[in-house]
Amino acid sequence: MNRRFKVDFLGEASDFVESLDEKTRTKIYYNARKAQLVNDPELFQKLNEVIWEFRTKFNKNYYRLLAFWDKTDNEDTLVLATHGFVKKTKKTPKSEIKRAEEIRKEYFEKKIRNNEKR
Repeated sequence: MNRRFKVDFLGEASDFVESLDEKTRTKIYYNARKAQLVNDPELFQKLNEVIWEFRTKFNKNYYRLLAFWDKTDNEDTLVLATHGFVKKTKKTPKSEIKRAEEIRKEYFEKKIRNNEKR
């Protein structure tokens, strides 16, 4: 089976996952890998025009990693996880989506600056 995209965890997302216990971490990484192979909205779902979420339910908790796509290189399509949280409400909090949008904006601004230096 071919991978549909590559996943990378930015600093806050990596810190969040690494702060969890080993079994929870393993489940989140497993679901992110599985989302690369199959189109399943239970694992990876679009929230708005630019933000998506990796979804994991484990031990009665709902874990979310918000993410965005970077298709600007001619290499692999890249999905970058911005940050994570334990979801406590039915809807994803707007503040979490806004945070992911801000991290996305900073990512692309930095990428443009780095490309201009070359």
